[in-house]
Amino acid sequence: MADRLVVIGGDAAGMTAATSARRGRPDLEIVALEQGSYTSYSACGIPYLVGGAVEALNDLVVRTPQEFRDRHRIDVRIRHQVMGVDLDARRVEVRALDQSRTFNLGFDLLHIATGAKPIRPDLPGIDAPWIYGVQNLTDAARLLEAVKDKPRQVVVVGGGYIGLEMAEAFVDRGAQVTLVDGAPQPMRTVDEDLGAKLADVLRRYGVDVRCGTAVEGFGDHVVHTANGNIPADLVVLGLGVAPASGLAADAGLDLGVKGAIRVDHRQRTSAQGVYSAGDCADTFHLVSRERVHIALGTVANKTGRVAGANLGGGYASFPGVLGTAITRICEVEVARTGLSQVEAKAAGIDVVVGTAESTSRAGYFPGNLAVTARVLAERGTGRLVGAQIIGADRVGKRIDTMAAAIVGRLSAADMLDLDLAYAPSASPLWDPFQVAAQEAAAALTARPTRS
Repeated sequence: MADRLVVIGGDAAGMTAATSARRGRPDLEIVALEQGSYTSYSACGIPYLVGGAVEALNDLVVRTPQEFRDRHRIDVRIRHQVMGVDLDARRVEVRALDQSRTFNLGFDLLHIATGAKPIRPDLPGIDAPWIYGVQNLTDAARLLEAVKDKPRQVVVVGGGYIGLEMAEAFVDRGAQVTLVDGAPQPMRTVDEDLGAKLADVLRRYGVDVRCGTAVEGFGDHVVHTANGNIPADLVVLGLGVAPASGLAADAGLDLGVKGAIRVDHRQRTSAQGVYSAGDCADTFHLVSRERVHIALGTVANKTGRVAGANLGGGYASFPGVLGTAITRICEVEVARTGLSQVEAKAAGIDVVVGTAESTSRAGYFPGNLAVTARVLAERGTGRLVGAQIIGADRVGKRIDTMAAAIVGRLSAADMLDLDLAYAPSASPLWDPFQVAAQEAAAALTARPTRS
């Protein structure tokens, strides 16, 4: 009788692992259990669905359950919630939600890809029906139903990627939008002064940005803050996510940073034959050399592929991450990789910072727009440890050059001689990151001033 692989979770890390395992072992019986109604979808696209740039919810679905059944012989069961995992008996307890029945399903191999859940702080009134978290397509469907009533006043709580993107989306829908964040500036993954630039962009777009404002609770369509009340027809929580690791914890698996499932470089958990990947698992940071929890679709797909290769009898390992990310907020893109100044300090890495105020194209070429690029280099060695960029005119993907440079352990001085492309219509003669690296390199060689 063939071995059975049970996959818990039907999105990126789960289904990527399932299909990778199938390629390695055609004989493997694979059962994928998904609590919701969709598989392999782009949660990152939900703000664009709400804003109207994406027309239909199904446009975000990459591959349906039936496609997995037909093309990969994977027994996908949607609306099936795993209630518990018994590692000793090698079985999972499953609730078939549409049939109101519970049954046990045995496994030889297990892959946990339960993803992440929106952070909902323990505040008075936070469970009110007009307060929404946005993590999966079921959440998106509920939110789309709510916006049919055309809410006039929307409050977004939290200034991370999703919070900023949702604020823009509701402005596009004609709502009056207030963004509330307890931090001094939005987007904590970039340095504070670049976050301030984002706040200015949002204000120009029509968002009432209130930073340094703590939310204390929710009343009757009112958000209570330390600086007064804000009326709201609808609230969206954009406070980030936490790993959905409860099943793993209850089963006795080891947890790591931020409560994520602890895995090794092959995505193996602390139990024999049990793997995990994606937003529910931890990973390794290539610069800080520490275990981290980073909830990104790119990481989920890559770690899912590694887990699946090993589940299928092969050998694969995941080297780690830099946290490279990009988003577009209104008319600008913001991107980052490696460590910010706050993160470098927490990791005990002393850095110098080079910042360039540049343009997206040659200064004389029509359509050139302002760009701020920043690099962080370790004091002493000069190696690049982080980079950030903000600007319009599609500048954000320049961050990929810096991600490659950091992985390649280039120094700030090395950046100056990289043979990067130039044309007046596409870039200034000196790439903004090279100008920033030049400033950092100069700081590295400067003699300290005497006090």
